Amino acid sequence: MSRPRPPLKIVLPPVDAPDAFGVQNEAAVPAASATQRIVDAITNAIADRRLMPGTKLSEQKIGDIFKVSRTVVRQAFNQLSRDRLVVLEPARGAFVATPTAEEARDVFAVREILETAVTKQLCATITDEQVRQLREHLELERAAVTGTEVSGRTRLLADFHIVLAQMVGNGVLVQMLGELLTRSSLVALMRQSTQSAEESLDEHVAIVDAFERRDVKAAVRLVGKHLANVQHNLNLDPQRVDLAEILKR
Repeated sequence: MSRPRPPLKIVLPPVDAPDAFGVQNEAAVPAASATQRIVDAITNAIADRRLMPGTKLSEQKIGDIFKVSRTVVRQAFNQLSRDRLVVLEPARGAFVATPTAEEARDVFAVREILETAVTKQLCATITDEQVRQLREHLELERAAVTGTEVSGRTRLLADFHIVLAQMVGNGVLVQMLGELLTRSSLVALMRQSTQSAEESLDEHVAIVDAFERRDVKAAVRLVGKHLANVQHNLNLDPQRVDLAEILKR
């Protein structure tokens, strides 16, 4: 007489286990988490200049990429719309935002207010170790500037400003500045002239030199000059072309 078989034991994967492609099923991921993954992916693509202004964002395609429903994708689009990174147009869908010149000026005006406050506070409290960390970041920038990867170079040059805010230790400030820098990236994609990255790097070096001297006035002046130069190179006020004058020559 054969022995009875033990009852069949069904072993299920953990609810948060990703599939072979590293993407979790929607049922295994809370909606808020899935939404945030889409928001982060699109935000990072904009900051890295991989998504151009005006690009149409397909609900179905993004849903397929992240293996979620179109409802979750719409939630992500709504959040990105509130952050001014995506524009939702009735009957047309979602598009990467195309900032106007006026919006660009507003972004840089707010950046100047925040970054001036960061500079004043950090210059009064910065440590030798933090100066060393900034020097290390400058070396990364220098290596990126001499390379050919535009997105990496752009991200490092922008991250310099985030690093300064992080050293102040205010998480809300870091988040706000990060959002502004992402919107600045959108503006740069549309309007940036052939400004050399070396110029921005040189200005960053001068700012760190002022921090090392604990020279608040110089640091504030240099940060303001740097932001003004970046904004100027975005060509927000292009000269109007007089066709009659040009064609008569």
